[in-house]
Amino acid sequence: MSEPDNKPSGGPNHSHPSGDERYNTVERTMKRFKYEKDALLEVLHIAQETFGYLSDDLLIYISNHLNVPMSQVYSVATFYHLFTFEPLGEHNCIICTGTACYVKGAMDLVDSLSHQFDIEVGSTTADGMFSLTTTRCLGSCGIAPVVVLDGKVYGKETPKLITATVKRILEEHSKELTEVGAG
Repeated sequence: MSEPDNKPSGGPNHSHPSGDERYNTVERTMKRFKYEKDALLEVLHIAQETFGYLSDDLLIYISNHLNVPMSQVYSVATFYHLFTFEPLGEHNCIICTGTACYVKGAMDLVDSLSHQFDIEVGSTTADGMFSLTTTRCLGSCGIAPVVVLDGKVYGKETPKLITATVKRILEEHSKELTEVGAG
């Protein structure tokens, strides 16, 4: 007697109706965890990493395949700050606004970057190059205020320093794109 098959109807060998191959990566992760409900956080992480953000369609897909209520999927996804629900820019800046960072000037960093790049917190510049977000705490209170820029942690930041760093990164990116286009 064979073991029961926990995969949803349609199975992992059938691609997503949209034809988007990225769903196969999410499907492989769910299969690796035998479609167990306890795999939700890991599946969300892989989905975020693969797609760059969690769309409604992707959340429904995960909910259906793990047989987890959509309300639970959404609850978990909104609880953790690393998940986003809209596409982010090429470069991402997260400013910690936890107590230590707030007291040491986190909002000055937010205001400086918002003004310099004409962007509101939680949004992306019109050219899709830069996103600015905040989070409650990054757990690096000893080096407050803390910024995570493209995955790199910057501590004891000032408005002038972080603005210059972001400008430099965006200019380098623009230069790379120009060189690729000319080459």
